Order: sequence, then C-alpha cells, then structure tokens
Amino acid sequence: MTPYKIIIKDYLDFLDPDDIRIKGTRVGIETVLDDYLNGVSPEEMAIRYSALTLEQIYATITYYLGHPDETGSYLRRWRKYAEESWQEQQRNPSPAVSRLREIKMQRQQREEAA
Repeated sequence: MTPYKIIIKDYLDFLDPDDIRIKGTRVGIETVLDDYLNGVSPEEMAIRYSALTLEQIYATITYYLGHPDETGSYLRRWRKYAEESWQEQQRNPSPAVSRLREIKMQRQQREEAA
C-alpha cells in the first residue's frame, strides 16, 4: 500500500511571507490555526466557515503540524499586525464608527436622564 502524500500547494496559496491563504478562498491560515489552537474541532470549523471544506481545514492543520517554527512565526506576526491595526482603528475611527459612538453616547445620556 502506497502512503498518501499531501501536496500542500494544492491546498494553500503562499502570497507572501505574511499572507498565506487557503486555496480558492480569501481565508488566511490564521483563521483556522487560531481556532485549532483554541481547541475548536475541525468539524466545528467547517460549520463556522462555510467557504472551507473539512479537507482544507485538515490540510491547514497538517501544514501547521509539519512546520511548527514557520507557522508559529507567521502567527506571531499576524497577531502583532492585528493588534496594531486594532489600536490604530481605536485612535482614528472611521466617520461611520464615530457617528455610531455618538449615537450610543446620546442614548446612554437619555436613559440616565429618564
């Protein structure tokens, strides 16, 4: 019996060192790996992310398990980028977010006055 060998390029698009997507989707591997590292089962992920097949999810996890140093570095860079982006959005919200915050504050003031 010949062992099945996964060809990772069949499942992942390596767009650049900080952007690895699941082939045929806009989903980054960080989405699957973050869930996986937080104890979410592949079957639950398949329900959460309808754009992904169970096979794609398992291929992503297999890549992670086979390349722990590279994927660990990738996830650290991704988390740093996500945190920096969130901080920037908090400092400079879009006009829509500013307006929603204003509406929320007005509602709270009306409720407190009532």
